[in-house]
Amino acid sequence: MPSDAKNRPVYVISVAAELVDMHPQTLRLYERKGLIRPGRSSGKTRLYSERDIEHLREIRRLTQELGVNLAGVEEVMRLQHELDDMQGEFEAEIERIESELREQAQRPEALPGVDGRIDPRDRPVYVISIAAELVDMHPQTLRLYERKQLIRPGRSSGKTRLYSERDIEHLREIRRLTQELGVNLAGVEEIMRLRHQLDSTRAGLESNVRRIQEDITERMTKWRTLPQGEQEAGADGD
Repeated sequence: MPSDAKNRPVYVISVAAELVDMHPQTLRLYERKGLIRPGRSSGKTRLYSERDIEHLREIRRLTQELGVNLAGVEEVMRLQHELDDMQGEFEAEIERIESELREQAQRPEALPGVDGRIDPRDRPVYVISIAAELVDMHPQTLRLYERKQLIRPGRSSGKTRLYSERDIEHLREIRRLTQELGVNLAGVEEIMRLRHQLDSTRAGLESNVRRIQEDITERMTKWRTLPQGEQEAGADGD
């Protein structure tokens, strides 16, 4: 997880429960459900971070203000934890690339590859009638979900809706949430908002990693063209 101050476990369960106006037993229930993930002291005492407190307040908002059932809350918090963890994964990837750069300073013939291809799942290809058939829904339902911003189809040059494989995945997920888990529309909106945020964050992080790899490639290519003496001087200066 990200190594910022928000993730530092500092609050014992009684203090955390007081901060969010819940009973400590409720916090234990949410932990068993995987909705929150408190840390542990060396003596195995639960310790909650500021991010845990934020998550608990979000759970209370979902259940008390939006009427989302527990199955819906579980989906929301699972996605929220994925977002939290992604930042940590990105930081680890940056550290790996920097380590790779240091190694390549010793063997410049090995250059990192750069893959700038667009994920084919995001390519808009299905017209609304085909998309509706694929997910066993009425086209009007897809239009409703678009107005609710649960899905975001692309448009052709003639403004025709075009759905991608990722849109189809999202529509199937909406059907699972509503039909199998009984999540209300408010809960589905929260879940899909997080799914879109997760997709966008992942794409942004991958783009940043590619940009860093391109920068490494450019620098290593320049380094390879330097005379041997300047290469050694550059390596000594790192």
